[in-house]
Amino acid sequence: MERPGGSVRHVPSPLPKGLLSRRGLSGPASAPAGGGAAAAVGGTGLADAAEREAFERGQTVSINKAINAQEVAVKEKHARTCILGTHHEKGAHTFWSVVNRLPLSSNAVLCWKFCHVFHKLLRDGHPNVLKDSVRYKSELNDMSRMWGHLSEGYGQLCSIYLKLLRTKMEFHTKNPRFPGNLQMSDRQLDETGENDVNNFFQLTVEMFDYLECELNLFQTVFNSLDMSRSVSVTAAGQCRLAPLIQVILDCSHLYDYTVKLLFKLHSCLPADTLQGHRDRFLEQFKKLKDLFYRSSNLQYFKRLIQIPQLPENPPNFLRASALSEHISPVVVIPVETSSPDSEPIMELVDMETSSQQSLPENKFDDIFGSSFSNDPFNFNSQNGMNRDDKDQLIEQLHREISNLKEELKNFKAESHRLVVQLKGRISELEAELAEQQHLKQQALDESDFLRTELDELKKRHEDTEKAQRSLTEIERKAQATEQRYMKLKEKYSELVQNHADLLRKNAEVTKQVTVARQVQGDVEREKKELEDSFQQLSKQAQRKTQEQAEVLETLKRELLASKQEIQSLRGTVESSTQSEAEQSTQLAGLRQERDTLAETVAQHDQQRATLQAEMEQLKAALEREKENSSKTLEELQCRLGEKERNAQDLQQQLLDKQFALLQCALGEAEQMVQDALNRLDDPVHISCTSSADYLLSRTAAALKSTEQLEEARGQYLADRSDVSSLLSSVALFAHLTGDTILQASATSHMAPMEPADLLLEACRQCGSEALLYLGALKDAASLESADCAALRSCLGRIATIGEELRPKGLDVRQDELGDLVDKEMAATAAAIETAAARIEEMLSKSRAGDTGVKLEVNERILGSCTGLMQAIQDLVLASKDLQREIVESGRGAASPKEFYARNSRWTEGLISASKAVGWGATVMVDAADLVVQGKGKFEELMVCSHEIAASTAQLVAASKVKADKDSANLSKLQVASRAVNQATAGVVASTKSGKSQIEEKADSMDFSAMTLTQIKRQEMDSQVRVLELESQLQKERQRLGDLRKKHYELAGVAEGWDENGADLAP
Repeated sequence: MERPGGSVRHVPSPLPKGLLSRRGLSGPASAPAGGGAAAAVGGTGLADAAEREAFERGQTVSINKAINAQEVAVKEKHARTCILGTHHEKGAHTFWSVVNRLPLSSNAVLCWKFCHVFHKLLRDGHPNVLKDSVRYKSELNDMSRMWGHLSEGYGQLCSIYLKLLRTKMEFHTKNPRFPGNLQMSDRQLDETGENDVNNFFQLTVEMFDYLECELNLFQTVFNSLDMSRSVSVTAAGQCRLAPLIQVILDCSHLYDYTVKLLFKLHSCLPADTLQGHRDRFLEQFKKLKDLFYRSSNLQYFKRLIQIPQLPENPPNFLRASALSEHISPVVVIPVETSSPDSEPIMELVDMETSSQQSLPENKFDDIFGSSFSNDPFNFNSQNGMNRDDKDQLIEQLHREISNLKEELKNFKAESHRLVVQLKGRISELEAELAEQQHLKQQALDESDFLRTELDELKKRHEDTEKAQRSLTEIERKAQATEQRYMKLKEKYSELVQNHADLLRKNAEVTKQVTVARQVQGDVEREKKELEDSFQQLSKQAQRKTQEQAEVLETLKRELLASKQEIQSLRGTVESSTQSEAEQSTQLAGLRQERDTLAETVAQHDQQRATLQAEMEQLKAALEREKENSSKTLEELQCRLGEKERNAQDLQQQLLDKQFALLQCALGEAEQMVQDALNRLDDPVHISCTSSADYLLSRTAAALKSTEQLEEARGQYLADRSDVSSLLSSVALFAHLTGDTILQASATSHMAPMEPADLLLEACRQCGSEALLYLGALKDAASLESADCAALRSCLGRIATIGEELRPKGLDVRQDELGDLVDKEMAATAAAIETAAARIEEMLSKSRAGDTGVKLEVNERILGSCTGLMQAIQDLVLASKDLQREIVESGRGAASPKEFYARNSRWTEGLISASKAVGWGATVMVDAADLVVQGKGKFEELMVCSHEIAASTAQLVAASKVKADKDSANLSKLQVASRAVNQATAGVVASTKSGKSQIEEKADSMDFSAMTLTQIKRQEMDSQVRVLELESQLQKERQRLGDLRKKHYELAGVAEGWDENGADLAP
């Protein structure tokens, strides 16, 4: 929201009291010397040299009064005179010419008051003050480091204050749109980002750093005071608290701008990306709120400034409407009569009336102080001159009066111009208000349009959900149909099984019927046989009857004689009749059983026909159900295929849009890198400087971002539906790569010629490789084959050059470096000779006490170690010869010690390399001794060999830095270096060969007496041992990394790095 009026409200006041004092001085002086003044006005005026001398003299007096060794607060009138002086000369040349003569490095109070006055000039002085002060930034940095060694008193305060001033200058240099007092409208704040979210992101980070320095000074001042006493009413306490007024003014603006920028960033970027910004803001919010509250309770601030109170809770940046709830903190500065060093303000007319009466001495004291009543311009104390007589003083005052009159006219014209300018500014603000209202209306219209689009998106989402539900219902029906089909299939299987059972039963019944039929046939045959036998009997009976009749006829005559025979025949007939009745009964039973079997067969035939009919009906129903299910399944498959094609089309559109978004992000990244490359040739960038430590930190961050980008690319190639990680990695990569290029260029401005050229060349090559890599990522065809190895190599070259440019130091004086080099080289040679002697001694002992394979291994290892010692000894001698040649060719008329002192960094490299070679030789001999005794490890001996090779390589590199390319000693040194590498390879090879021989002898296993179970058991034990060793290997590798990291840190401290990281920032 646009809030006219800014965040600092000054209560209207009359003309500055410096003007009133000068007006009071010019009045009385003009009365007795009216003729002289008229002559001065009527003439052409004083010469420019005289005016300049008078101006410089007045500024010198005011600066010396404002910046003195007394532990009291800076008087406002002296500081105001310094500010008006910068506007008068449109710069700060006079201020710095006076300050450079002050002993700021020897008096902490003097330096503290200088910081206070310089802070005021940066805020309220002429805009050219910043340009004139940038050249002194390195001196301020050195002074900050010097005062930082004092942990008590004003020393630590001065160090932090100087760091704050340096940060303020860097901020305004990078962001020239921000004025010194940080007063800007919301429209101007938006224009600083140039509608680029990356610019707003970087600006927020710089404001966080700026506010962090302000809060650090705030907290340090409070910690240095004894809050149990009323320190704010003492002169010493006010001296420390006075600069905090400027800090409060800066903090109120920085807090307000940070809140607005964070809301703007949250409207453009995802919340996860800005998590670090929110955490850092929350931390600074708590500190600033606490410091504002503590300051508002001090009596000193209550009379000078009205400190705002921050809200109870920090703003919620995740809710965009919370911006309307934000209230900019307003710092109110009351009228100047509340200042302890202010003076009574009188009306200008009264001052003019009183000025025509007399020239009292107290008016002179109001301007130049009471100490100037006897020595007006402090000539006796500063310049050693004698006191001028009264006439010269009067003449000088006349000239001053005429100058002040003209200055008063100029101030009146300036005030009129300011009134006109302010009226124009009011018109501009009114136009801006109208424009803001117009923008507000546009925003409302856009909000309605976005709301309409949101409703459409909601409808589309609902349609999509309906389609999803219908697809789910179709899938559910398909599943139900599938279940029905499975049930029918089971039923059909059951019917088939029942049909098979019935067939088996039918076969059994048919078999039974066949048996029954066979039985019936047998019965019929028996019946026929009985009938035949009955017929035969009947025939026999008829024949017998005929015979009996014939016999009766023939025996009638013998009736009486044959009665017994007749009775027996009758008995025979009766018995045959009984047997015939029994056969008839059996025949009836067989017939009844035949009828029963026939009925059973008929029933079975009927059941079989019924089952066959049911089976035919089930087959028909199953065929119909199959046809319906197949038709439904085909329809469902068609719908499902159509849905899948639509989903694939939508997915492809989404992937295309995501890739287009990725291409846009890559295009922005290319612009960022190209902008960094373009700024290398910008003349404005030539004044920017940086340190090698900060360059290394930026380079490490760029390498890390490159790795993150590669990981994100791999994830994107694996799953192209997620492009968020790749987008964030691209933005971070472009920012850090561009920052690395700019920091490397800035570092080259402070580096020697040759490293600077190499560093600039590496910067340009790094930018070109980054553009090629981003171009490869931008093309879908080359996305998978994009390789950043060349870019990593360029960043590694930049890091290597940065390492070479880092300041390194030893705890010795420079005049002792030459002696230390000779001592270290001699100590290295002695250590190598001692190591060679010990190896010969160990070889003799081994030949005397060992035999067989052990003796062979020991002779081979000790022989290779002896060859390595001889090669190192030749290398050290060649290095000595080359160093002697370098010193003789480069020292000129100076002594060798002076040459070593002048090239201290090169000398320190030689010393470090020599120490490493001597130490490595000693450690290798100890390791070889333990190996020969059977107590050591072969791996330790190989590691020592590699360490010696690395140390000798460092010695060679340190020796050949300043050597001539055509030097014969350099060629000898290179030959010796290759011999050392070959000897190292021989030691490693002999160690590996000996280890393999001993292990083959010791590890031979006898499997003849082992069973299958024992071999399996030992195999499992071996697998367990392998897993344990792999775990130990992983832990040892991690421990090795930690040790190397700690070694790097300790080596950096030994070489003179700043442990607190104060030198890491540019």
